Amino acid sequence: MVSTVERVEIVLPGKVEPEGLELHRGPVPAPAAGQVVVAMEATGVSFAEQQMRRGRYYDQPPFPFVPGYDLVGTVLAVGEGVGSGLLGRRVAALTKTGGWASHIALDAADVVEVPDGVGAVAAETAVVNGITAWQMLHRKARVRAGQTVLVHGANGGVGSILVQLALAAGATVIGTASTRHHDGLRALGVTPIDYRSGNVAARVRALAPGGVDAVFDHVGGEGIVASWRLLAPGGTLVSYGTAATRDDQGSGSWPVLKLLGRVWLWNALPNGRRAYFFNVWAGRAYAKNRFRARLRSDLTQVFTALQRGEITAKVAAEIPLARVAEAMRLAESGTVAGKVVLVP
Repeated sequence: MVSTVERVEIVLPGKVEPEGLELHRGPVPAPAAGQVVVAMEATGVSFAEQQMRRGRYYDQPPFPFVPGYDLVGTVLAVGEGVGSGLLGRRVAALTKTGGWASHIALDAADVVEVPDGVGAVAAETAVVNGITAWQMLHRKARVRAGQTVLVHGANGGVGSILVQLALAAGATVIGTASTRHHDGLRALGVTPIDYRSGNVAARVRALAPGGVDAVFDHVGGEGIVASWRLLAPGGTLVSYGTAATRDDQGSGSWPVLKLLGRVWLWNALPNGRRAYFFNVWAGRAYAKNRFRARLRSDLTQVFTALQRGEITAKVAAEIPLARVAEAMRLAESGTVAGKVVLVP
């Protein structure tokens, strides 16, 4: 019986330092109709959790709650109406919250099977980061072979997958990162720029005098204006975060609302360029079936790219769930390349 196993979860009780995260124990959930219970094999520390512990993620639930934006694990039990074929299968899920737990009940329609031969930790690096990168590249910017793109934070969780998918699509890639990551980016085929050099725009202009076809910007803040100005005619800016304001005080919604206002204004201008603020959850509230179908299709494409070696899993560290404070500190340090993964 599943219920004889103990469930371990990490609770975020309020605005706390990483050491303030709490480990709770309790019974393993039973699956309701249409649900599966998944034994977590890998979950991750993403930028969202870094914002959530500061109370600055724009639509986080009230405290206390269990963080964890995504996870990979094995199906332990299925509820009424769910085929037994999922039992024992490795699956991935985008959860937004709840992933930092040893066991989790999920709607069966929200899990995506992980292909044979793709390990849990490797798959975990490509769930929220992979789906974000894939949808921004192929559904928003629609990048094609021969185009030039600029990826800010090219060594980060999303950025590292984004540059590889863009290269696989035949694009020329310029990536900003600190100098210690430049050799690794060059080895992939990316032209690196030191984002601390203070002349990023001038360096990009030297490499792409006519502007770039797409910019992917997770930084937000005032730097987003520079990203917009670097676009070639017909180019696309995809903003997907507000890292610049992570440590600010006050409303977590205001930086996003300000970004949305800029995007609306830029799109109203008759200049042939487009801007988007990307939200991986867009459409879920009013078109759940379509959202799920798109997620399943795109995440399957990402896992296929992982299988083929078009993208490689960048794991900064594997840390046990019980040492979550250490994992959070490492993820927030700005010193790692790839994803900090939590394991049972």
